[in-house]
Amino acid sequence: MENSRKTAIVIGAGAGGGVVAKELATNGIYVTLFERGDWPDYDKHINDELISQRVQDLGSAFGPDWKKNPRVLIRKDGSKQIVTAQNGGYNHVAACVGSGTVSYGAMAWRFMPEDFRLKTTYGDVEGSTLADWPITYDDLAPYYAKAEREIGVSGDMSENPFAPNRNEPYPMPAFEYNREGSILANVCKEMGLHPFPIPMLRNSIPYNGRAGCIRNRTCCGYACPANAKNGTHNTVIPVAMQTGNCEVKTNCFVYKIHTDSGQKAVAVSFFDGEDKSHTLEADIIVVAASATETARLLLNSKSVQFPDGIGNTNDWVGRNLQGHAYTGATGIFDFDILDLQGPGACMGIMDYNHHNEGIIGGGLLANEFYQLPYAFSGTRPHGSPRWGLEHKRFQRENYYRVSRMIGPVQEIPNATMRVTVDETVKDHWGIPVAAISGERHPIDQKHCAFLSAKALEIIQKAGARQAWAHGGGGGMTGGQHQAGTCRMGDDPATSVVDRYGRVHDLDNLYIADGSVLVTNGGLNPVLTIMAMAYRTGEHLVQKYVGGNL
Repeated sequence: MENSRKTAIVIGAGAGGGVVAKELATNGIYVTLFERGDWPDYDKHINDELISQRVQDLGSAFGPDWKKNPRVLIRKDGSKQIVTAQNGGYNHVAACVGSGTVSYGAMAWRFMPEDFRLKTTYGDVEGSTLADWPITYDDLAPYYAKAEREIGVSGDMSENPFAPNRNEPYPMPAFEYNREGSILANVCKEMGLHPFPIPMLRNSIPYNGRAGCIRNRTCCGYACPANAKNGTHNTVIPVAMQTGNCEVKTNCFVYKIHTDSGQKAVAVSFFDGEDKSHTLEADIIVVAASATETARLLLNSKSVQFPDGIGNTNDWVGRNLQGHAYTGATGIFDFDILDLQGPGACMGIMDYNHHNEGIIGGGLLANEFYQLPYAFSGTRPHGSPRWGLEHKRFQRENYYRVSRMIGPVQEIPNATMRVTVDETVKDHWGIPVAAISGERHPIDQKHCAFLSAKALEIIQKAGARQAWAHGGGGGMTGGQHQAGTCRMGDDPATSVVDRYGRVHDLDNLYIADGSVLVTNGGLNPVLTIMAMAYRTGEHLVQKYVGGNL
């Protein structure tokens, strides 16, 4: 290796880390990509619902190992509960190469222009830390397009008048509606709404040397048997490795970032698969471990220079944790509305995503991914038996007759919903674990009530003989779609990273995951995370290879 050659460490091989690794490696920077899990292997993870990423009653097929990775929940009264994936411990992010992009539902949304200017659009919200992003939709649009092209997205927004502007079509055609999607789409049109096919990080046709989707019903929560679901593990990470400039270190857990006495991060310490500790130096360090684990790593990286953790000079690391409150409605029909043509979710509406009177933001509504029987056993009208003969009868008679319209609500960030570390609870390696505390902003419940009422109206007009709204939006957040804990901004007093993801306190430490999102949109955030990572990667290449920054 030449002495002038730059080296980088990327921590986390998920949506953001995989993209950054590819951008650096293809431009001559040598990358060591750390992943605390292993490579995913479909054949090792049968479609057992109880160990899927959505249910996790017996663990999670793609990690993390819940025995090694506990967390702490701090209740409203200050009491603590040690939790795992098995008992609801907020371990929704997978731990494998590709991370959540292996088992996700793969909805591929661009955020709306308003999502980048939420405070300007709606004004101050008492009790919140609502802020505008330091960049706009137009700034990110080219990187959305690059993500859609390189990772692979199927879609068609021609019937969605609310879609943000785009300069090119999707690289693959949209998926057709299944039976449920067709019925709900027709009803939405009758109501004056604007249904359209959901954009998916999934091959609708053979693309980039891999097969098209086989319409598997076990999709969301599972790996793809045809390798047609597009994540970083089967797109950009292999490209990075093929350059010879990227080594993927699996089963390696990074637990500390080291800095010099100036403004540079110089090395990381990690445990390998045999629990041996090592330290590795690099010119550039990029953290992409998820909004909870990235905050934990920074807070655990204490030193004389950073006694409260790296990037935490102004006590912003870990604050503003957001996820998505999901809400909607469920209906029981007198006919079979499901045909189990996967993945289930295929049509959506964005009519209620912004500019609703009395509502900040709003959210998407879409038909849902299919449930397998165990999860379906929780889909019942209020007061229904949860066991016994009546329960079994409902399972047999209604599995094909239940439809759901569900969507994520734009959560409003607040400083007390946060990630800290608990010095008294340690993981398998003796490292303080993440502690989750706080509650969603009260306005989120109002948003859920609004959106679920709209979903209920659609389900009822579709002919459900019995239907009910879900509500929601209370309690803690930060399960799936974690975001916000290292928010970006121009002012170090109110943010952790700058507009390119650089930690304000250091010249060469960057973050490239959902942590940097200022707000989380009323849509699944993964495509935005990928687009942001492409932007950060480009900036790093210009800075360290081009030398023009």
